[in-house]
Amino acid sequence: MTYYKETLLSKIHSHQCMVAVIGLGYVGLPLAVELAKAGFRTIGIDLDQAKVDTINAGQSYISDIPAADISTVIGAGKLHATSDYSIIRECDTVSICVPTPLSKTHDPDLSYVIAAVDAVAEYLHPGMLVVLESTTYPGTTEEIIGPRLIHNGMQIGENVFVAFSPERIDPGRTDYLLKNTPKVIGGMTSNCGEIAMALYGQIVDQVVPVSSTAAAEMVKLLENTFRAVNIALVNEFLMMCDKLGLNAWEIIEAAATKPFGFTKFSPGPGVGGHCIPLDPHYLSWKLRTLNYNARFIQLASEINTSMPAYWVTRAAEMLNEVERSIKGSRVLVLGVTYKPNVDDIRESPALDIIRLLEARGALVSFHDPYIFTLQSEGLNTPYVELTTKILVEADCVLVATNHSNYDWGWIQQYACLIVDTRNAILGAMVTPGKQKVAQELVVING
Repeated sequence: MTYYKETLLSKIHSHQCMVAVIGLGYVGLPLAVELAKAGFRTIGIDLDQAKVDTINAGQSYISDIPAADISTVIGAGKLHATSDYSIIRECDTVSICVPTPLSKTHDPDLSYVIAAVDAVAEYLHPGMLVVLESTTYPGTTEEIIGPRLIHNGMQIGENVFVAFSPERIDPGRTDYLLKNTPKVIGGMTSNCGEIAMALYGQIVDQVVPVSSTAAAEMVKLLENTFRAVNIALVNEFLMMCDKLGLNAWEIIEAAATKPFGFTKFSPGPGVGGHCIPLDPHYLSWKLRTLNYNARFIQLASEINTSMPAYWVTRAAEMLNEVERSIKGSRVLVLGVTYKPNVDDIRESPALDIIRLLEARGALVSFHDPYIFTLQSEGLNTPYVELTTKILVEADCVLVATNHSNYDWGWIQQYACLIVDTRNAILGAMVTPGKQKVAQELVVING
């Protein structure tokens, strides 16, 4: 036991070990690049050959990772991408960063994780560390990952080491990146945790140990359940303010001046991305197996998923006020990514808004500085360039994503009716010179 542990620790500290990252998406690629920059010989594994070829050419397909960073580590021989899992037999550590989606019934889909773990198991050798980073329910690592790795006399904590370390990548952020975001780590044994902390301690400023893999899995679910529940709270608060004739954002901003006991969350069109719409359901599913109903999670999901319909109804109401029907109205949706300043449309509530608008007969078009087609999402909504003519001709402009490079003053000047789900345009605005049917610019912001 001491031999394998001490040998691997020595190789980690001297940067002599060979590390692998499985899954080169928004989580895996930043991790692979950071490991390579730290001096480890890093192998990125992905079944998408287009990603493999792009990385090996020194290019990037993720906006947060500059091509220069990839080309530098590729040129230095520190990073190489492949779709061949057999390279794992030469590796000392493997980090698994594959998707963990939900099924249509909101049950966990671990097929990508299981496929990756089975591939690792085929080439597993004594003295290897395997770390799962993919978000999942508490108990996954111990109940599923560990047992699938044990064969040919392998013993976890003695000659093979297994840990869970939840990813905390937030696409589009520039303040907190992989290096300066604390990394939570839980091992299946104390030896597993110690080795995983040694590895990640080479690339992050702070590692945070917890007592078990299940505790580490639960940390991730608490983080995103906290966000989901609080976003649902302010979304419902917005609807309550609407009933009372109050501006929710004004009240939230004022409440946020309290220096203690209040955390600011903002309402909007719903929740999207790779974490918040999905992760709480992993916890809810696990609790259902224990005959427990996670009521907050279910209620938060109901509220957040209802927001696209809420905003479409508000758009219809405001169109009615200027004597227009939503059916046949030209609606321009601004921003379709799940949050501002990223090119990610996963679980974006803007897509649900578009579907609901089209279902009600609206003639929908969209503009987004990062996205130019929606056909891959089952939509055929046309993309349009954002021009004065397009703004003037739209019966309604619906702001779904508040990208920072939009000129809101210019949009305000030419749009006749604005439904602002993000409070991107501040205050009540009156714009003279519009056609008679809409003499004032109407901004719905709660």
